[in-house]
Amino acid sequence: MAIFAVFIIAGLALIVVRIGATALMMTGLSRSVAEFQAISCFFGVGFTTTEAEMIVSHPVRRKIAQHLIISGNIGLTGGLSAVIVTFVDKDNNWLNGLVHADQPVSIFTHISVMLFGVLIIAWVMRLRIVKHLLESIIKRTLIQVHAIRPIDYEMVLRSSAGYAVLQIEIEESNPLVGRTLAGARLGEAGVLVLGIQRADNSEYIGAPHSTSEFHVGDVLTVYGKEDAILKVTGMQDEDSDNG
Repeated sequence: MAIFAVFIIAGLALIVVRIGATALMMTGLSRSVAEFQAISCFFGVGFTTTEAEMIVSHPVRRKIAQHLIISGNIGLTGGLSAVIVTFVDKDNNWLNGLVHADQPVSIFTHISVMLFGVLIIAWVMRLRIVKHLLESIIKRTLIQVHAIRPIDYEMVLRSSAGYAVLQIEIEESNPLVGRTLAGARLGEAGVLVLGIQRADNSEYIGAPHSTSEFHVGDVLTVYGKEDAILKVTGMQDEDSDNG
């Protein structure tokens, strides 16, 4: 039945975008930037921004964008074909039974069923548990096939004497999870937290207060000596393993 082809194509498109966004995050981009650029590339929107320049000026990110653009064109073509076939499909027995109609269902019914199914798929893909599960599988797969070498802090402004401004994403195993800025005592190690981007992108906290709490998925912008930052944010062991 052709209408199910629309659902399959929509699901695959969302998965491809998630793969692209995860791959871009592994190159050092923040979640919000990676997701926006992955969607832009897949749907061929082509925003000309400083974020886009960060993609085209980086060889690995440029390659990811190329795959997203190609996949998007193929996927959209296939999706449009499936939609057209759905509207001219004569085999509507299953839909007739669903709506208890003796006559062929209308185009409006086709559109309603199709949009409802696509929205359900999009909602499921945005569930936090589904998103994290997909990202975990994608990261593991990309690392195993050596498609991308993860870089946790490439978005960096380095200064002299080993000091740097880094962006660190807090993962579930990070010891900072659930602790406040005061409780983590980062300042005693010479590490300053300049800002916190919440995991759901609902809020950016600049110059966070001592009572600000760290959550899974938060992206911290920190300043200090690079080795001290990696140590107090729980990234040192992981960085050593990658080395």
